[in-house]
Amino acid sequence: MAAPAVSVLITGANRGLGLEMVKQMAEASRPLRKLFACCRDPDGPRAEALQTLAKKHPNVITVIRLDATDLCSIKQCAAQVGSVVGKGGLNLLINNAGVLAKATLQEATSEDMQNSFNTNVMGPMNIIKEFLPHLRAAVKASGTPGMSSSKAAVVNISSILASMETVKQLYGFFPAVSYRISKAGLNMLTRCAAEELKKDEILFSLLHPGWVRTDMGGEEGEIDAPESVQGMLSVMASLTEKQNGAFLDYKGNSLPW
Repeated sequence: MAAPAVSVLITGANRGLGLEMVKQMAEASRPLRKLFACCRDPDGPRAEALQTLAKKHPNVITVIRLDATDLCSIKQCAAQVGSVVGKGGLNLLINNAGVLAKATLQEATSEDMQNSFNTNVMGPMNIIKEFLPHLRAAVKASGTPGMSSSKAAVVNISSILASMETVKQLYGFFPAVSYRISKAGLNMLTRCAAEELKKDEILFSLLHPGWVRTDMGGEEGEIDAPESVQGMLSVMASLTEKQNGAFLDYKGNSLPW
């Protein structure tokens, strides 16, 4: 992170990339002031690794329930975070939670598409809206010009599969129609938010983590989660107004829309 005294919230923090983000942020040489690690079922078996990590860093990590498909849980989470950060606000919001169905167009069901949109598009939209007061508070508290992830930023985890220019190249290898379409929707949501809220000095950016060996990415992935997250955190720390609305990979390279 560019500055040590920042607050961060990560969705989908109980496994894969989200869990690795929590680990690397909490164990950094300059740890965060507050890290809100959110997932759908904090007390369930799939969150055991996150809870263990939180016990090792009780002064930094706070585990909170947040279901991206449940507006009520998003509102409750925002209220809980607000009670902790107060006028200091929330500096960095990372929309990492997502679902992936690998079906082709002919195989995909209406339920696949609905679930993908609910989690990958509607979720981030509602989360951004509910946490806007805390992001605005962070801008006000910073007193510094420009945009950065240590001031107020939203980073949405997207995918190269959302790129329309790469469909011919990658579709036969990995169709995942509902995932592709929903992530393209997330990209548009991010561009719209970047334009609408630039006057508030809140930075919005999209990151492609690479093809990572996780439950979602599969064992055939090209890189491991630690490498992907290390790269993404470095990119996040370097973001300025020049990258507002940008679509980047974990190395900081611009990706085609």
